[in-house]
Amino acid sequence: MKKELLVSHEDDFTKIALLEDGKLCELHEEEDKNDFVVGDLFIGKVKKLAPNLNAAFVNIGYDKDAFLHYQDLGPQLLTYKKFLKDSISKSQSSSSLKNFEIQPEIDKNGTIEKVIAKDDVVLLQITKEPISTKGPRISTQISLTGRFLVLIPFDNKVSISKKIRTTEEKDRLKTLIDSIKPEGFGVIIRTVAEGKKVADLHNDMNQLVQKWESTFKNIQKNKVPAKVLSEDDKASAILRDNFNQDFVNIICDDEQMVSEMKAYLEVIAPERKNIVQYHSTHIPLLEYYNVEKQMKQSFGKHVNIPSSKGAYLVIEHTEALHVVDVNSGNNITLGTSASKEHALNVNKMAATEIARQLRLRDMGGIIVIDFIDMTNPEHRKDLYEHLRVEMGRDKARHKILPPSKFGLIQITRQRNRPEKQIETKEENPNKDGEIVAPIVIVEKMGDTLRTILQKEKGKLFLHVHPFVEAYLTKGLKSIQMKWFIKYKKWVTIIPRDSFKYLEYRVYNSKKEELASYSN
Repeated sequence: MKKELLVSHEDDFTKIALLEDGKLCELHEEEDKNDFVVGDLFIGKVKKLAPNLNAAFVNIGYDKDAFLHYQDLGPQLLTYKKFLKDSISKSQSSSSLKNFEIQPEIDKNGTIEKVIAKDDVVLLQITKEPISTKGPRISTQISLTGRFLVLIPFDNKVSISKKIRTTEEKDRLKTLIDSIKPEGFGVIIRTVAEGKKVADLHNDMNQLVQKWESTFKNIQKNKVPAKVLSEDDKASAILRDNFNQDFVNIICDDEQMVSEMKAYLEVIAPERKNIVQYHSTHIPLLEYYNVEKQMKQSFGKHVNIPSSKGAYLVIEHTEALHVVDVNSGNNITLGTSASKEHALNVNKMAATEIARQLRLRDMGGIIVIDFIDMTNPEHRKDLYEHLRVEMGRDKARHKILPPSKFGLIQITRQRNRPEKQIETKEENPNKDGEIVAPIVIVEKMGDTLRTILQKEKGKLFLHVHPFVEAYLTKGLKSIQMKWFIKYKKWVTIIPRDSFKYLEYRVYNSKKEELASYSN
């Protein structure tokens, strides 16, 4: 499978699109000023206890207190509390955990008020970003994730991913990590470590130890609450968790980010760093690769199933769960053997699309899928196995239940970030009864260009809705050509899928916005 990663930075937002064989499968957005990202480490102060929930609310500097459940405390809570107290008071002078006194583990079935009190200071990690009216979800069981390894303070065990099958490789990796891991730390060996050289694993370990050292230094110099370690930026995190030989292109429209990603690949896969490319054309990156178009087609209540000849999904969201109905359209007549096979094929195509939709929208909680009815038990089993394979690409923790006697399949899926919602309908320009006449808009564009050309000597780029672009460039005597004859300057017209009908913007060759209009 050919994978491409597109990273677009615009207006203080970074958008990251993961394409698999040209199809949009994941879409992430990160605000440059977002200080509460999954994986970030904070020191926070317990604001209040909620014994009825067996939880506490912790002030970490967000406008809503973070939620800390007893089950997220981790067995080494008392050791972490002692380490934090000693670090803040400077009696702990080093980040080294060698010979650090380990405290008794807390009871896994205990109660929150017996181990934490109001105003306690805790070291914590964000496990779920703020969603809707809820604050972040946090854990006091810290883990630092690298490319090949996960470093866990105050845990001496070395664990290996179950996906590494061969005993010889497991023994090799365990022996190697046992020899290089620092005392006082546990390690989880990730699947991607399989077959890696000693130098690669050692380098990854050193980077994780450096992260822990940075955390320690920030604990000593920061007030409470404060962030003490930032997770990798989203692009680097996706490279860290997903990068493999299937990637053929990583394309970014920000020169600084291109340099950062090349530097990251220089460490984890130096032979592949040249697949990172800088996108410099005036056509925005996500539109150049049809991502904007796919977003409009993939989000919304109705989603077409590719290659199904008319079948589609209906996706409904309720307070408690998500419901997906597979609609065959008009191309299945039940009863014949051929139609039963066709129903299975359409259901399998729907399962593939549903697995993509769950990743793309990052839908979490309970998802109930109503597939086209199938009376053949073998067909139901075949569909279930196909859905499991398609969901195997999903990194989010999930569970799929076999079809019920009503033919429904239920999925539970964990999500760590707000569900992705993209509006696929555009505002009606005539909702107030009046809009600017199109001919007036064209005249306004001409006047704008004339004013700009009195000062701007370089190239001009006019970004408009695709329908308007078609109108402006139609025929030999197009409006674009008339502007050229009138102003003695060629204006390049760029169609923008994300624009409203009568919206336009004018840019110079440096991509600086010179003028704009939106009805």
